[in-house]
Amino acid sequence: MDFDSNIENLQIAYWNILVVAGPVLGVALVVGLVIGVLQAATSINEQTLSFVPKLAITMGTLALASGFMLTRMTDYFAYVFQTIAAIH
Repeated sequence: MDFDSNIENLQIAYWNILVVAGPVLGVALVVGLVIGVLQAATSINEQTLSFVPKLAITMGTLALASGFMLTRMTDYFAYVFQTIAAIH
């Protein structure tokens, strides 16, 4: 394996990380921001008010996206194992 193929493998790995984790993290970020604005506007500083909705919506997003995430990671690991097998 030369340097260029190593860089390509790292790029593929980082892109898969972004594609798989991005939607869940994005939803958590948006929900946290909306709840933070609502808490600031109403002066309600209850910790469970920010945690419970974020947890529920994030888990819902994880449940909806789990099929896509599993397929994407399965394809990536099949690629990794094929690359390892091709080295020897």
